[in-house]
Amino acid sequence: MPAKNSVITGFLIGMLPPALAWLFFNVIYTNVVILNKPTMPYFIALGINLVIIRICNKKNTDDTGKGVMMATFLSMLLLFIFKIRLT
Repeated sequence: MPAKNSVITGFLIGMLPPALAWLFFNVIYTNVVILNKPTMPYFIALGINLVIIRICNKKNTDDTGKGVMMATFLSMLLLFIFKIRLT
């Protein structure tokens, strides 16, 4: 089990909101579009991750916050590569 204040723990915590957004809106509810924007659930997951980073910084668990930040950047990078079509 990873330590409470580690980058790995933060990365795993940070991947939960994007993974749940993908599970709900690409696997379970495939035809749902929120506010005519198909990427809105992922931006909501981004906001949740930013709140988690803020909580980690208030509790002085900086390594966990860094892991959440890495997971947020990775998930947004994957979102821009696979979901948003730049034409």
